[in-house]
Amino acid sequence: MPNFAVVDMEGKKVGSIDLSESVFGIEPNTAVMHQMVVNYLANQRHGTQSALTRAEVSGGGRKPWRQKGTGRARQGSTRSPQWTHGGIVFAPKPRSYRFTVNKKVRRLAMKSAFSAKAVDKGIIIVDSIAMTEYKTKKIAAMLEAIGAEKKALIVLPENNSMIVKSASNIPGVKTAQVNTLNVYDILNAGTLVIAKDAVSKIEEVYA
Repeated sequence: MPNFAVVDMEGKKVGSIDLSESVFGIEPNTAVMHQMVVNYLANQRHGTQSALTRAEVSGGGRKPWRQKGTGRARQGSTRSPQWTHGGIVFAPKPRSYRFTVNKKVRRLAMKSAFSAKAVDKGIIIVDSIAMTEYKTKKIAAMLEAIGAEKKALIVLPENNSMIVKSASNIPGVKTAQVNTLNVYDILNAGTLVIAKDAVSKIEEVYA
């Protein structure tokens, strides 16, 4: 069972915690994690690429020259694909790149991501992340104190606008609630900074 130190916002150790073996201690499955990362990136695509086919390009209604006798190849329209300013063959059109992944696969991928971070010692448990005012300096100071200054993902048990907005100005730092976590953000983060209250919720959701 993985055991991690619990620190306060000043980086001082205030205790320790045993993390669930079924969530933070499994053998990471790289294949399902890759599948979920591809799924996440595909779902972010807007799919708004568009071009005009020959039917949609304006003009070209008149036959450019007669069918026979000119010595040139026969042409029916100046908007055919071989002409400059003509239409595009198989023109791309707006589409959705979204696809779904089996629920069991999603769950396994999340547990694999948590376990991979635990193996790499990329998890820091903070006893309590509390804010009484909107202050970016306070979050920055906390991250510096606990050694998570680069690409940190702060995981909260529930939405806290003061923490979210205070952290949003720090480059490379993201915040997420337990119910909005995804494999991409976990793997992309250098360090997972998890509030102690969020640990039990993670174990409850993904156990």
